[in-house]
Amino acid sequence: MRFTRPRDLAAVAIIAALLAHLLLRLAYDSLPPLPVLAGSTLFVIAVAELVFAFSLRARIQRRPGARPVQPLTAARAVALAKASSVLGALMFGAWTGLLIFVLPVRDSFAAASNDLVAGIVGVVAALALTAAALWLEHCCRTPTESSGNE
Repeated sequence: MRFTRPRDLAAVAIIAALLAHLLLRLAYDSLPPLPVLAGSTLFVIAVAELVFAFSLRARIQRRPGARPVQPLTAARAVALAKASSVLGALMFGAWTGLLIFVLPVRDSFAAASNDLVAGIVGVVAALALTAAALWLEHCCRTPTESSGNE
């Protein structure tokens, strides 16, 4: 299994941004305003993954007092990290598409200024999730992989 490449995540984000922007151009005036904290759930997942990553890292590096990691646990953590990084990139693209649409029209639509704040919260949360997922994936490397023997 290969580790996640930034260009793969960038491709997902760009496609999502384009699709979100296109959909908003077609139907924005019929949508309700977004809740300001709509994207904050991604931040909660990011925090949980960060806690898991630091715990798992200590166990993989066999620090004193840390119990060993079962291979299936490490494989599940890598799968979670890969899925979360793709979700983070997808949502980053979607929120960016919203921001690109909302910035120029925030004076034309009453909901646009509210959606601008929701978009900023969503972008920050999506970036946090992507970063946490990539860190979790990095923490799942064995000590020999981390030392540069790849």
